Amino acid sequence: MSRNSPLEISCALVAALSTQMFRYYEDRIPQNASVLVVSNHRSFMDALILMTALSSPIRFACHHYMGQVPIMREIVTGQLGCFPLEEAQNRQQSFFSQSQTLLQSKQMVGVFPEGTEPMVKFTQPNYLGEFQRGFAHLALRANVQDLAILPIAIASLEEVNTSGFPLKLLSVFDPSEPLFNQGGWHPLVIYRRVAVLIGRPYWITPQHHKKYHGKQARTVVAELTEHCHGEISNLLRQGCY
Repeated sequence: MSRNSPLEISCALVAALSTQMFRYYEDRIPQNASVLVVSNHRSFMDALILMTALSSPIRFACHHYMGQVPIMREIVTGQLGCFPLEEAQNRQQSFFSQSQTLLQSKQMVGVFPEGTEPMVKFTQPNYLGEFQRGFAHLALRANVQDLAILPIAIASLEEVNTSGFPLKLLSVFDPSEPLFNQGGWHPLVIYRRVAVLIGRPYWITPQHHKKYHGKQARTVVAELTEHCHGEISNLLRQGCY
């Protein structure tokens, strides 16, 4: 697989779905740096949209079940270059080690800190859930030079909502996920028109590392998480109205 294959596939799929995409603040994209992309997440199209918007392959951490489901596994790992998280007991360490290796080689890594919930429930385009803090710990723990956290808002301007498959079907592939142990169908959000708004990057400095490995660890993690959540929330309001 060539390095640009995930980008080419993403652009082709976005075009095949006839999605109009509008990009804002592209001058904020860091150059010649390791970049951890952080974004909101409502649609299976989000990884495709972000790669197309940034004109770059992005190695996304994705849910464990995506590496277990036949066909889906081949698409997300083989074609799009994502890396599924491992089972719960090994999840955090696996995420840290894989992400750090990719960032050290100057590959973009993408995370969706809202987790699984917005993907299995219908939500409004301007909805933003709470952020899990794993990405902040990764950024502050990783031994990576010139690391920037890049918050990005995906704001749906027009979309089609439909249903995909029963949620209980996914519990076969990941019984540890409580969200799959319920009735109903997995929603599918297809963007017709979407705005991608790029936020202000958050650069990790030696001072951040010093705080993280000292008594201010909780504070610096909270600051980084809140910066990204606040930035994406503000950008969503700009894009959706």
